[in-house]
Amino acid sequence: MQAVILAAGQGKRLQPLSLTRSKAMMPVLGKPIVERVMEDLAANGVYDFVLIVSPEDREIVNYFQRESKLNAAIRFARQPQRRGMADALACAARLIYGDFFLSACDNLISPEHVADMLRAWEQPPSPAGLLTLMPIKAEQLKRASAVALQGDRVTGIVEKPDPETAPSKIASLPLYCFSPLLLEYLPKVNPSSRGEYELQDAIQMLIDGGAYVRGIRVEKRLQLTTAADLIEINAHYLSRNGDYVGIPAENIGAGTRLHSPVFIEAGTVIGANCAIGPNVYIETGCRIGDHVTLRDALVLRNSNVAGGRTVVGEVILP
Repeated sequence: MQAVILAAGQGKRLQPLSLTRSKAMMPVLGKPIVERVMEDLAANGVYDFVLIVSPEDREIVNYFQRESKLNAAIRFARQPQRRGMADALACAARLIYGDFFLSACDNLISPEHVADMLRAWEQPPSPAGLLTLMPIKAEQLKRASAVALQGDRVTGIVEKPDPETAPSKIASLPLYCFSPLLLEYLPKVNPSSRGEYELQDAIQMLIDGGAYVRGIRVEKRLQLTTAADLIEINAHYLSRNGDYVGIPAENIGAGTRLHSPVFIEAGTVIGANCAIGPNVYIETGCRIGDHVTLRDALVLRNSNVAGGRTVVGEVILP
């Protein structure tokens, strides 16, 4: 099975972090978040990827052509304008040859859930669509897609509904399986009131055409929307992966203590009498002054942290 990854988004709510790199390229312990999404799929035997990217995002193309160690075939489709998920998928349609996963670049669930989806996809009756579903709070509905259900059959889907008229408090998350039948409906999608071509409209057409669309539930996920989310995601991976210190001892000043878990990339220099960690990720090329305290924090590449600073729960930019 193929996987199509939506990676053309700008990440406006991540600004100023996303002013210098796209949301898809936000770092999670040495790898961009989009690659973490792809790893969960590759762990289940999915090795054929189509990445939908912005023409301006040269970093993502360079990374996967020159740096990534992911053992997979990766092709790129370009979305000239950010006009919604249905438009993005239409840009990749010529590269899709069969059943496929569709995932956002900022939505992390687990490789176990991907395995559950693959099993559900093979169970009769054969679905034309499989949606990942999760209960949410009423106040979250205006930023989600709510579904109507009969058992595990999805009978309706509404993008960003009013909480008073939403069909349920069950959200469709941006991780799906589809047959190529969905692609036939993409040219029929009209722009929404926001001027975007919504994937949910194509899914509703698929349902209205008589296709079986099924839901599979999950209880939690990690999603990147804000700087706080980026800290949380990295802390999650730190709890699983443990420490990594990619700098020699001489780059760590006297009296400095590292409190697990930490992840420190090569090219960083840390001053004397610092307290680093727990839950700290420092990218390459950073300079940490003397008497600095870092906790629950990210220091992005080529940043400087002045001596004497205490940084808790922040992302530091150059």
